[in-house]
Amino acid sequence: MKQQIYLDFNASTPIAPEVRETMMPYIDGHYGNPSALHFAGVEEKRAVEYARNQVASLLGAASNEIIFTSGGSESNNQVLKGVVERYNHKGNHIITTKIEHPAILNPCKYLERQGVEVTYVGVDRYGKVNPIDIEKEIKSNTILISVMHSNNEVGTLQPIAEIGQIARNHDVLFHTDASQSTGKVPLNVQELKVDFLTIAGHKVYAPKGVGALYMRDGLEIESLIHGAGHENGRRAGTENVLLNVGLGQACKLAENLCDVEEIQALRDDLWEQLQQVFGNEISLNGHPKERLPNTLSVNFINHIGQDVLAKLPEIAASTGSACHSGEVTLSSVLRAMEVKESEGKGAIRFSLGRTTTKQEIDETVVLLRMILK
Repeated sequence: MKQQIYLDFNASTPIAPEVRETMMPYIDGHYGNPSALHFAGVEEKRAVEYARNQVASLLGAASNEIIFTSGGSESNNQVLKGVVERYNHKGNHIITTKIEHPAILNPCKYLERQGVEVTYVGVDRYGKVNPIDIEKEIKSNTILISVMHSNNEVGTLQPIAEIGQIARNHDVLFHTDASQSTGKVPLNVQELKVDFLTIAGHKVYAPKGVGALYMRDGLEIESLIHGAGHENGRRAGTENVLLNVGLGQACKLAENLCDVEEIQALRDDLWEQLQQVFGNEISLNGHPKERLPNTLSVNFINHIGQDVLAKLPEIAASTGSACHSGEVTLSSVLRAMEVKESEGKGAIRFSLGRTTTKQEIDETVVLLRMILK
């Protein structure tokens, strides 16, 4: 069996050894309810609050501004639906972009069916939104702007701080989904000027099924999940101590970005080798510089990405197109970027991580050359 090469870290990361070690005591021995007042609950509560501080530290936030959730999708839904319910007296207009993750786009479509007006702003050929285009769409009934911090497919970083300032100038709430950016680039909620920020655990070497939502102190929105008064009344459900401490430790590790330069060097090496082998038969998606350091989205021109990956079962990567009944459909991101179908149908995203090696990069190029040249 050939070596398996995992280059799909944007989809999901392995659990970091340090995270696993932190979680182990809460599998074997700690079982109290964090809301209980006796000894078993007090210790669990202390662990949850310590993890909350770790998440807050990563973001430059206060601990009371962090809400633990089940993941990025829940955090995004809580913001979108919660703001609409709480601020419907001010308006019912939301601004977002055409390249958002489905965890934003689909809740927005749901809200549209409830009578909410949603504006989807376009991007340039690099997948970057122009803050001026956002400002042009602000109206008297606009209550929320939601723009992802970085695109999960092509990696392009968005001008969040500029948009945040625009939102403040117009007294509009601002949310960013930073699921892909966490642990890859610096994140500081004060500098970004955001009111809400989403984190997903399984993108930052924590387990699946846990995430966090930053909500600026003083803001109140409707809860997505109703029940008892957990998370200071902002998210009902008994705290998942095991997963929360895992996310906390993952965020602690993410404060140290020392491995990012090495990952970016491997990413750039992969791109350089692919250019040498395929020349003008390959093109780049996303901004050449202002993108996530681990992400490389390329088009194998006149090929279908799904077919390429099907011939390489030893490589785990993602494609930016789908083939149904013989017809190739580009992703919403590539369509918004106006990528030519002859190029975009061959899109493949390689996303690297902490365990990626130079040997894996070299082997990936060799395998691609074997089937495409």
